Amino acid sequence: MFFSNSLEAQLKQWHEVICNQPQNPNAYIRRGMVYFQLAKIDESIQDFDTAEQLDERLKPYLWQRGLSYYYVERFAEGVQQFEIDLTVNAQDVEETVWRYLCMARLVGAKEARNSLLTVKNDPRHFMQIVYNLFAGTCTPNDVLNVGQLEGIKGNFYSHLYLGLYYEAENNLDLAKNYIVKAADNYKIDDYMWYLAQVHKKLRGWV
Repeated sequence: MFFSNSLEAQLKQWHEVICNQPQNPNAYIRRGMVYFQLAKIDESIQDFDTAEQLDERLKPYLWQRGLSYYYVERFAEGVQQFEIDLTVNAQDVEETVWRYLCMARLVGAKEARNSLLTVKNDPRHFMQIVYNLFAGTCTPNDVLNVGQLEGIKGNFYSHLYLGLYYEAENNLDLAKNYIVKAADNYKIDDYMWYLAQVHKKLRGWV
């Protein structure tokens, strides 16, 4: 298991850094990210919380904690985290969509769509199409088509967010189909690829 061993090695390295620099908030964020990639979600949140305790200015930049909240079903805290994040990064489709995903689990997809925040200037074209999907102004095929034009990264993101979209709609068959494809067919060196792997593992989609 190359990836698992690699992550375990990273985890050990960050343990050592924290041992030597226990007041270094960035080290806790990095270790928390590795914990998340290993599907140790509670441990990741503990590290993100520690980072904020060491430097409260980090709070609007802890988008990783928002993702972790989603996977331990702390959806209200996820909404709050992404709303705070958007005060410093208002044109980020992903933060807006993850707020939607947390909202959908709290109040349903229809209400989440009604409260979807406006994003106009995300520089990534395929993410703008993902936004349109959640806003209800384009089709899943539109997302797939644009993803294909953007190569492996576009294919990964289009499949991941289609899967998450269908999970919010409670269509778990299609959610599984797209997220498994994102994880298995479109490997990229990106935190969100690990998120797809974590999603698969936690849902038992093997």
